[in-house]
Formats: sequence, structure tokens, C-alpha cells
Amino acid sequence: MSADAAAQHATALNRATLPDLAIPVPGYDRDLLRVGIVHIGVGGFHRAHQAMYLDRLFAAGHDRDWALCGVGVLDADRAMGEVLHRQDELYTLVEKHADGSREPRVIGSMVEYLVAPDDPEAVLARMTDPDVRIVSLTVTEGGYHVNTATGEFDPSEASVAHDLARPLDAEPTSAFGYLVEALRRRRAEGNRPFTVMSCDNIAGNGDVAHRMITAFARRRDETLGTDLADWIEREVPFPNSMVDRITPRTTDDDRAELAQRFGVDDGWPVVCEPFCQWVLEDRFVSGRPAFDEAGVQVVADVEPYELMKLRLLNASHQALAYLGYLAGFRYAHEVASDDEFVRFVRGYMDDEATPTLLPVPGVDLDEYKSTLVERFANPEIRDTLARLAAESSDRIPPWLVPVIRENLENGREGGHGGIERSALIVAAWARYAEGVDEAGDPIEVVDTGRAEERTAAARRYPDEPLAFLEDRSLFGDLIDDDRFTQAYRRHLDRLHAEGARAALRAVLDGA
Repeated sequence: MSADAAAQHATALNRATLPDLAIPVPGYDRDLLRVGIVHIGVGGFHRAHQAMYLDRLFAAGHDRDWALCGVGVLDADRAMGEVLHRQDELYTLVEKHADGSREPRVIGSMVEYLVAPDDPEAVLARMTDPDVRIVSLTVTEGGYHVNTATGEFDPSEASVAHDLARPLDAEPTSAFGYLVEALRRRRAEGNRPFTVMSCDNIAGNGDVAHRMITAFARRRDETLGTDLADWIEREVPFPNSMVDRITPRTTDDDRAELAQRFGVDDGWPVVCEPFCQWVLEDRFVSGRPAFDEAGVQVVADVEPYELMKLRLLNASHQALAYLGYLAGFRYAHEVASDDEFVRFVRGYMDDEATPTLLPVPGVDLDEYKSTLVERFANPEIRDTLARLAAESSDRIPPWLVPVIRENLENGREGGHGGIERSALIVAAWARYAEGVDEAGDPIEVVDTGRAEERTAAARRYPDEPLAFLEDRSLFGDLIDDDRFTQAYRRHLDRLHAEGARAALRAVLDGA
């Protein structure tokens, strides 16, 4: 049955129909909630993560003045806005267990959703409301405008360039534009700033947000003759966090299943794995929700946890994505159920990533790594390798390149550990970026702003076997290190001559 057909026999989700639903719904009075957090970038991950934690708090009777106002800054966010308005900002979160069971629940922690291009002043009014004490972000790795070669602020993106040059009476268009304008207004009105809480999947996400947003504000100061950046430096906290939950893109099949199995017609549900983790630095200017009461690990130092997650989970995802896709798989669970691929990924975790980690308080790393493999192999999530392989230029440099560099610096390049598996992952990215798989079928390379460039560089093989490594904004000086380039060339040659599985077996065999 199609999603549309199933929906005809289901109950449309909105506040009036909550009593009619046969799944868990908010037991708290949403009329008593007050907006305390504005969140920019309301994708599936945010709704499966931060919004879920807040829903837990409200259900337990805590902190009801910390409800969410979601903000979409892109024209493409309008479609979600229309659905959420129709559903009174309610949506269904469905946890998919490996045994095929489902745990759906309706999340009620978001009480408002604003589409910035439709009403910029409404967004700014909400962000300058003194009751709003946190502005949180999930704007993807590329949304922080970091020049990966220099680590400095990159002002070239069109909406950012517009906001840097705009006069005060013009409307902002970017997330940074809204953040800095709202902070400017709060300062002018004598109100305290809000905390900027990044929930994006990047190392030191709060520190990165701090540096990039302050750099943006400093550029604005040059245009306007103001000193806002100095005030932001002094007054605005940017806590770091580590976030983790596999949240694949919702499909029409997911909507149809929700309608058929549970009788709920939801235009924009979210599906996710059961596992969820959030480690958050306790640094806020005007208080915070009692996140720890909802299962968040509130700590003084996030770095050990984020390195663990980025270098074990995220980099392993990249290994599965390129090699698995080239070998003919299309879903993460398929690759993670293949013994040879599991041995390869676990070897990367044990021999190459783990030596680069800091001690992680309260975590058994062996158990964590075993749990990762189990999570990857969950057949119900159906996370596509194409999704995992997307935006590689934003992912490989912060997740895998530091592992390679640190192992080279510490002389750990030889044997079964060191850099062999990492070099194969990079070579597999290059082979994948050529845009044709081993069966001769086209690959859609998704890498915003870099796809054509990466594909062009990859296709210079075999005449220029190191062409893919020439971009120092991605790989730094790895191209100058013979230990890495020799391993990379050996793996890339084998990928072309024998295929992904043969290349993987050669590493497993120590060849």
C-alpha cells in the first residue's frame, strides 16, 4: 500500500487527535510550555535527538520554560514548515529495532516553527526575546564556513557574503546573519546574550562555532564601525558537545508503515536507531534545561568523547560507504553483516583509531566498538551507503586525516596497524569519486561545491596517480609523505585492477 493510500485509513496527527492515537503521546500540557530555545536547522537528527531529550524532560515534569522554536533559513525548509504547522509542530519519532519491532512516540517539545525567508522579523523577534536563553544549531559540517586549508573563516558562500555586506535595515539570509543580528539587538536593548549551542557532528563544535561566528561578527564590525565581536568574545558561551544517533532519511515507506501499523498519518515522521548519546559541556550564560535528568552526559570536557565518536563511528562509516558501495552493497547493514568488512573496520578501530584517542572517562572502548558494529548491522535502519558517502570533503579531513597524521608522527605506519586501513579508505574515496562503480554503473557523487572538482581529480588516475591528494585544504601535507603515498598508490592500483574486496583482503592478509 502506498503512503497516500495508507494515510486515508489513518488518523491525521495534530493536537486535537492526540487522544485518539494508540501510541505514546505527550502527557504534559503543551499550552504551559514557553519557548526558551531557538533551534536553527530542524532536520531529522535534531528531531531524533535534542528535541527528544527535551520531550523526556517535559514528560518528567521538568523545565517547561525550555520549549523549542524551530527555524528554517532556507527556501527548501518551507515544505517541512507547512507540514509541521498542519500538525501543530507535532511529529512521530520511530525507533527501529534490529528484530523488526518499532517504538513510536509523538514528540511535543517543539511548539513553533518559523521559515526565515517568509518572515525574517518574526525570527529575529523570537531570538531577541529575553525568555530565549539558548540558540542551538544543526547546520551540517559545511554550515560553519571553515576554510579547511587554513582553519579560518571563509566568507565566500553567497548568503554569508550578502549578510556581511548588508546595511542594518536589510534582512539577513544566513544562519550566521541571524545569530549575529539577534545578538546585536539584544546588546542594544540591554538584554543578556543567549548561549550558542552547536549540535553538529564536528570536533570541537562549540569552539568552531565560536571562532567562525566571532570572525563573521568582526567582518560586520568593519562594515558598520561597531565592536560587537569583542562583546561576543566576552559574553557569549559556546559549549562543546558530542552527539550520536543514526538517523536515516525518512522515506515514503516509513510514512506508509506508520499509517498501516500504528494508524498515524504523519507527513514528516523521523526514524532512528534505538541508541542515543549526547555529551555536553556545562557552560551556559543564563542557565540550561536539566539535560542530565533526561540522560545527557553533562561534563567539564567533551574532547575525549568526541574524538572517540568521530574517529571510531564516523570514520568507520566512511570505510563502509566507499568500499561497500564499490563492492556492490547499497546499505550499511549489508556491509556490516559481511565478515571480511567487519574484520577490516574493527581492525581500523583497534589498530589505527584507538591509539590516537584520549582516555574516555566511564567508557569501555572494547564494548563501545562492539556496539558500533551491532548498530551498523541493524537491518531495520536501512541507512544507505550513498548517504554515508555524501559530503566527503567535509568529513574525511576532520575525521580520518588527523588519525593518519598522528600515526605517521608517532611512527605507527607499519604492519597491520598504523595507516594501511586509513590509506585504503582514502583510496576508496578517490575510486568512488570517479563516479563509476565496479559494474560500470554511474555513481552520483554528492559533495556540495566540490563534486566536479573531486571527480575531475580522481579521473586523472592512472596518468597522475596522486592527483586526488593534491588539494592541501583537504589532505594537508600528506602528499609529501612517502609512507602515506606509497600505501595510497598500492591500494588505489589494486582497487582499479582487482576491485574493492580484493583490496580489502590484501590488507587483512597483510599483503
